Amino acid sequence: MSSFLIRDVQIFTGEETIPDGFIHVSDGKIQAVGPVSSMPNLSVKTYSRPGHTLLPGLIDCHIHADMANPVALPQALRFGVTTVCEMQNELLNVLKLKKQTLEPDTASYKTAGQAATIENGWPIPVITAHDKSEETLAEIAKWPKLSNRENVIEYLEWMTKEMQPDYIKLMHESGTSMGWSLTKPSVELQRIIVEEANKRGYLTVAHATSLQDTLEVLEAGVNGLTHTICDQPPTQELVDAYKKTNAWLNPTLATMASLTGEGKELQNRFAHDPRVKDLIGEAEVHNLCNCMGFAAQHGKVEYAYESVRMLKKAGIDILCGSDAAGPAVGTAFGLSMHHELSVYVNKIGMTPEEALRSATNLVAKRFKFTDRGRLAKGLNADLLLVEGDPLKDIDATLNIRGVWREGQPCSAHASKLA
Repeated sequence: MSSFLIRDVQIFTGEETIPDGFIHVSDGKIQAVGPVSSMPNLSVKTYSRPGHTLLPGLIDCHIHADMANPVALPQALRFGVTTVCEMQNELLNVLKLKKQTLEPDTASYKTAGQAATIENGWPIPVITAHDKSEETLAEIAKWPKLSNRENVIEYLEWMTKEMQPDYIKLMHESGTSMGWSLTKPSVELQRIIVEEANKRGYLTVAHATSLQDTLEVLEAGVNGLTHTICDQPPTQELVDAYKKTNAWLNPTLATMASLTGEGKELQNRFAHDPRVKDLIGEAEVHNLCNCMGFAAQHGKVEYAYESVRMLKKAGIDILCGSDAAGPAVGTAFGLSMHHELSVYVNKIGMTPEEALRSATNLVAKRFKFTDRGRLAKGLNADLLLVEGDPLKDIDATLNIRGVWREGQPCSAHASKLA
């Protein structure tokens, strides 16, 4: 594999900033990183980029590559997302996506595999509401219908054997934020899933979008939430529930704005940013310019924003993830991470550094990905090079000039590196 140096750049390691730094990459790993004054004398390909910033590749801790969507992993990488974390998919799709990562120009893939679902529980109603095809119904018929410890154990043993998931996904959705009444698991069943998953060494993450659902699934002991609330203002009880178990939150704020129908203006801005023109297809642009609107009558995005402000102030870790999915309008693989970072800074009040940490080192730390998320010796050479200073202006993350996954350059940006 290739060996190269990038020098004369500001480096954000995921933890600290080096104003005038270098990085040496060889065999897909970081060999050295530090100030230019300590750079070794090497005869390797060298890129000198004054006025640029080098970051760890972004980690999107929440996507859905439904039906093994072939666009997901390549498009994510083009936007500097070197790792994606999928939150629900069937076995054959997971196997296809894992195989796709062996190809060049794709993001690395982590997965929850098949989520811990119940009879008629989320997301079955929302899928069948717009897709009643025989193929879809046949696939859903194979999903887990968990109800007791015995079939939870059976499900987890099957998952371990067939999918080798990186974490386990729970679904806890009553439909409150959308004005629906859906079947959801009991807290006791969710607690059993968490207990049995933990016995097997798995972290657990959970879907919930309303205050009561979130409180319940936190009571069950999950490690983190994959959405925040939008049905009512946040409460001190919510903060206390997160603090009790040190759970983290991936709020998916851009998606919540699409869910309430309030995100269209910002979605359009990102969809038509001239910097993304050659990185995203027309179908994906169209998808991004529309809102889901399921919670338009019963939710407000400001409730979501305020919940994140309160939880961040209380010291709860906020992780960046987009919830990008093919069928979910208002999102786009890769690009929605830049949208999310912008919201963190401009709506929540994070500093750019806090936002960038939430999409790199903090995700790796909380998901226990020990080989990525930081720029440090021995870790994967997952890199994002941008022109300008995103530590002062978060908008600069879209000034993409180079992306590397495990030391291999993304071809979409090759001409910018020449």
